[in-house]
Amino acid sequence: MTLTHLLWESPAAGTGNDCLGDEDRTLSYAEVEDLALAFAEQLAELGVAEGEVLGIMLENSIELVIGMLGAWIAGVTATPINPTFTERELSYQLEDSATKLLLTERSILDRLPGLTAPGSAVPVLDVAAMRTERSSDAGAIAIDPASIALLIYTSGSTGQPKGVMLDHANLDAMARGMAAHAEMTAEERALVVLPFFHVNAICVSWLAPMSVGGSTIILRRFAPVAFLEAIEKHRPTYFSVVPAILARLVQLPSDVSTDFSSIRFVICGAAPVSRELLQLCAERFGLLIIEGYGLTEATCVSAGNPLRGPQKLGTVGPVVSGQELKLTDEHGAEVAVGERGEVRIKGATVMRGYLGRPEATAETVVDGWLRTGDVGVLDEDGYLSIVDRIKDMIIRGGENIYPKEIEAHLATHQAVLESAVVGAPHPTLGEVPVAYVVTQPGSEATAAELLAHCSAGLMKIKVPARLEVVSDLPRNPVGKVDKPELRRQTVPIGSANDVGAPQNDAAVSETAAASVGASV
Repeated sequence: MTLTHLLWESPAAGTGNDCLGDEDRTLSYAEVEDLALAFAEQLAELGVAEGEVLGIMLENSIELVIGMLGAWIAGVTATPINPTFTERELSYQLEDSATKLLLTERSILDRLPGLTAPGSAVPVLDVAAMRTERSSDAGAIAIDPASIALLIYTSGSTGQPKGVMLDHANLDAMARGMAAHAEMTAEERALVVLPFFHVNAICVSWLAPMSVGGSTIILRRFAPVAFLEAIEKHRPTYFSVVPAILARLVQLPSDVSTDFSSIRFVICGAAPVSRELLQLCAERFGLLIIEGYGLTEATCVSAGNPLRGPQKLGTVGPVVSGQELKLTDEHGAEVAVGERGEVRIKGATVMRGYLGRPEATAETVVDGWLRTGDVGVLDEDGYLSIVDRIKDMIIRGGENIYPKEIEAHLATHQAVLESAVVGAPHPTLGEVPVAYVVTQPGSEATAAELLAHCSAGLMKIKVPARLEVVSDLPRNPVGKVDKPELRRQTVPIGSANDVGAPQNDAAVSETAAASVGASV
């Protein structure tokens, strides 16, 4: 099945039912179809042939979605691009993907003059010049479900970003699987706040509701008050977020409220979230928040807590229907229930591979199983708990320490809003844990108090050797805490910058940590 079939065969196909909207307008299925066909015609006239790549560098908008859909109708691959990229980052993605044409907007053109400079390698189409009317009655061409629909670039935390190749069949399987898992109907209305250069927004909040005849409302970007206003105005039935958005909502003054009665559920994923933050949001806003898990390489969601039946806080739920999931040891052998192992995923949603990187593809997809690099535990009901990323694991003097366990314990302190733990180089132990903590608004908790809390609930080797209270955590473009950046910023333990008394309560040196039992 191809993605164009999701539009043509949707229960609302060709009707006046709502399909796409933003803050100012709403388009029906028939209107979306006409606009997408018109843009597909324009791509052909501009020389973008079947199998070639269209770059789309836009903020969230109806035009961005029409651009992707028009590309698919024309048999063209779409590669969404972060609109905040620098010229260097943009040039890399354009070159690596062999983009034939870039669809963008005037504000970006003004910010990146190199896009339109003489001799520019990639032609540019201003979004204002997108065709809005068809010149013929020609429909979509026949598309092979195995043809590449999307090139989504990873964040590049371990080097240059890699282009994840997702074909039409991958995305169709994800859309239908997500719709079934969330029991979506034609009455569904998603509110999009996550960026469309990531598969979450594309699959969970657009393709899934479209597959059942539902609709999608697009917000250009997230801002807490504007987000609440959009909920009251558009009355969505669900939305998908990353933990950082939940944290921003909880930080709103107590007198700020909104009517969430239209919301059936909220999906939270893309990064680990503490059960305490989920409980805070559920209690304050009366929301059913479902934690899920997945990777771009598996087209988005592979596990999720169900709407009905047990919803286990601290887990990401059972495997989504249509996919398989198992945990393995370092040799690839499956581990027993309750034991830690690497999460592996199999099914119709597993990517075709990394563009131009056959060796990396072969290392990641083994005998059809996607190696996620995540460490997890399955309980007797098949519910998955993510322990940590293998690459984030801290090895302290030969002992494995999982940062997520420390972060989970910090979250039990009433003053902690969120935290991130990374390894800091140590001259004799190799590395030791260091914590960065964001506290609740108005909290006066000090670093020393939080270290004492760690000492009371964690074995000695897991207590951070240093803890800093910070106003915010660095994040990558999709809202995940940027741990590679934190590691780059972290001063080695025992260095000249890490001795003596801390300058303020925002940092506690190794010497001070020792006074509360956190000596390395």
